[in-house]
Amino acid sequence: MAYYSKEEINKAKELDLYSYLSQKNPDELVHISRGTYATREHDSLKISNGMWYWFSKGIGGKSALDYLIQVQDYSFTAAMAEVLGYSNEKVKYQYEIKKEENIELQLPERNTNNDKVISYLKSRGIDEDIINECINKDLIYESKDNHNVVFVGFDNKYNPKFACVRGTNSSRYMHDCYGSNKAFSFKLESINNSSDSVHLFESAIDLLSYATILKQNNIDYHDENLLSLAGVYQPSKNISDSKMPIALALFLYNKSNIKKIYLHLDNDQAGRLATVGLKNAAGNRYEIIDDPPKYGKDFNDYLCHIKGIKKINYERRNEYEK
Repeated sequence: MAYYSKEEINKAKELDLYSYLSQKNPDELVHISRGTYATREHDSLKISNGMWYWFSKGIGGKSALDYLIQVQDYSFTAAMAEVLGYSNEKVKYQYEIKKEENIELQLPERNTNNDKVISYLKSRGIDEDIINECINKDLIYESKDNHNVVFVGFDNKYNPKFACVRGTNSSRYMHDCYGSNKAFSFKLESINNSSDSVHLFESAIDLLSYATILKQNNIDYHDENLLSLAGVYQPSKNISDSKMPIALALFLYNKSNIKKIYLHLDNDQAGRLATVGLKNAAGNRYEIIDDPPKYGKDFNDYLCHIKGIKKINYERRNEYEK
């Protein structure tokens, strides 16, 4: 249960409904006459002289807090968080379990060594120590059949719940393994439990590229939370209705101390649109920092540019697929 001080509650009650809607959702206000407004959702709810009254229901109040609780069915703590612009409690994990998500994850058989995977990731500029650390933690391994790289995501009990495969040759082969749950996508969690930020990427390759850049700049990536979304995040067609991607929603639920979200998404139309959608989905609960790569489409492009690595031709197609 969240706790709000008397001072915070009094501050929240000072915000009237007209001021709240004009700042948060001005399209919801419908001008009736001088000093009088209705809401687009409820035409019998009138706002005037700092007060509001819902005539069809016979209820009313003064503050935006009253409105959120009585009209929008917010809990008190959720309404307080909305009005104050932050939350003292965990973000609700809005995720409905589907039957297919209970299917057992089918991981590719492991190869006897990881030589091809190590060589491939090094060719992409990834630091060898980071690669080996991920291998030792079972986050990465080489498949036996095609010698592809497998990225694994775990739940809180370190049970594998997600895996995606990426080809180590020119085939551009990539897919999520059968039974994968994107809520548990590939990530590197901070060893410092007090870390109040998370860095977001579209792919595991970009995540590892960013960790490599941090290491090159003598910054300990172990202190950072690095999370991949296992693909391009697609916001709602109506951007204002966008929801948190499932991997981020679960991560924030488990890490209630997070205050800042760094968006390291791609420098393309999809990446820029995803950034706007995520900003809307996060609302005022988090500080959002947009930090795309300073060169190229993604952070692996940027890393290769820094290291002077010429990427394989198939990586440079007109359509930059992940």
